Parts: sequence; C-alpha cells; structure tokens
Amino acid sequence: MTSVADSGPLDTLQHEVAVFARRAEQTRLGGVGQVRNSMDRAAYLLLNRLDKEGPMGVKALAASMGIDSSTVTRQVAPLVDTGLVKRTSHPEDGRAVVLQLSPRGQSRLDEVRASRRQLMAELTQDWAPEERTAFCTLLTRFNTALSSRMAPQGAAGTDAPS
Repeated sequence: MTSVADSGPLDTLQHEVAVFARRAEQTRLGGVGQVRNSMDRAAYLLLNRLDKEGPMGVKALAASMGIDSSTVTRQVAPLVDTGLVKRTSHPEDGRAVVLQLSPRGQSRLDEVRASRRQLMAELTQDWAPEERTAFCTLLTRFNTALSSRMAPQGAAGTDAPS
C-alpha cells in the first residue's frame, strides 16, 4: 500500500499519464514528414508484432498482444485488403490460416518506424543518453505492469517491443 505521503508523485503521475494519452491520441505520435499520422496504432502494433515474432495464426497473434481473436480479425482485415499482410496456409496444416507481413507491409512498417524514431529523437534531443535509457526502462516497466493488471489471469499480453 502507498502512504498519503506518496500522493503527490502519484497525483502527478496519474495526471501526466492522462495528458500523455490524450496527446498521443491527438497526434497519434505518427512521426514526422509525409509519414506523420499515416498509420493508426492498431495497425502499427499488429505489423510490429508480425515483424518481431514472424508468421502466426489469428489466435496466436491475439494471445501475444493480449487481445481477443475477434479484435485481431477485425483489425487485420484492412491490412490484408491494402496488401500489408498476407494470409497463407499453415505449412503443417493446410486448413489453418497464417498471417504474415508482406514485403509491402515490411517496407511500410520500416518507413513508419523511421519517421517515429525521428520524432522521438526530436522530442528528446536535449536529453542525455542516460535519461532516454531511464525513460525507456521506466515506461516499459509501467506498460508491463499495466498490461499485467488489464490481462485476464495467465494471459498477460504486451504491446511493448520484443
């Protein structure tokens, strides 16, 4: 339990997280230049997961992201329609469908990542390298704790980078 003496930093934390969430959604932290705001959060996270973990079925993708299969199915449909994700047959079970990043999807993801990386560089340009590292460590830790709290027992998925 936290004490009343901790309420100052906790009040600041809850406020700053709310402000961050609003600003992140408003700008979608989409990066800089022409790529800015060009890929929504769900698409980015799905493409990133397929890139990091390789081809997988809808259920495995949903489990790895800590969301339900129907959400993945709904979110992946436009990615398939636009050619960013391919549906292929499972190599061992031809009846099963596997989702994988297409070459176009890989190229698009690389472009968006570079743009977002540039935005992060600009936003933290006056930070020392240790401050960037500390912020990343703490934000990852915060997201992991939040993900664990939000996930059903035994299914703690995360959108944190692998």
